[in-house]
Amino acid sequence: MKRSEINAIIRDGDAFFSKMGWRLPAWASWGVEDWKAHLGEAAEIFGTHMGWDITDFGSGDFRRRGLFLFTMRNGLPGRDDKNYAEKIMIVDVGQETPRHFHWSKMEDIINRGGGTLVVEVWRSEKDGALSGEEVAFRVDGIERRLPAGGALRLRPGESICLDRGIYHRFYGEGGRVLVGEVSMVNDDAKDNRFFEAVGRFPEIEEDEEPLRLLVSDYQRLLGV
Repeated sequence: MKRSEINAIIRDGDAFFSKMGWRLPAWASWGVEDWKAHLGEAAEIFGTHMGWDITDFGSGDFRRRGLFLFTMRNGLPGRDDKNYAEKIMIVDVGQETPRHFHWSKMEDIINRGGGTLVVEVWRSEKDGALSGEEVAFRVDGIERRLPAGGALRLRPGESICLDRGIYHRFYGEGGRVLVGEVSMVNDDAKDNRFFEAVGRFPEIEEDEEPLRLLVSDYQRLLGV
């Protein structure tokens, strides 16, 4: 992805957050020099990869296959007792997050407002293959079941609780969706099992200065 594209996506997403009444932490607006001035104080942010996360999953087409995320809270096993995480995401109409599951993380995916979030679900086999068995899950505490590959439509205010090993694919329908995630500690480097090979973090062509640093920029640009 080009840095100019990422910058434009962040501006557009930030405007959508404001429209939806969603507020980010103060450090969400920091530039490179602000981060450099707070390297020691912001160790938790760097260590747990909190912050901006824009990906096209290696597709080269963010609007078709991509996701806009901001991680607001996260823990680091072995360092502290924080065993939970929280994200806010933006999902556009027809914009796919490809099929994947998590080895360790259990999560609630929440429609915080806007359009409908369509979530397709499958159970997985031990070798990572798709199972043809029925899938059990909970919607706001109510048990539900769908056939393999079945689609659940979450309206604003509704959420799905996904256990480990449940493949899920999601996209927006009827309008852009503000999506929340409340989960166990999140580790995007090790805990995602995509059904097909994808690039979780984009390779960036630096055609302009970054508007905001991504979590994938911290090591490369700040050395942390």
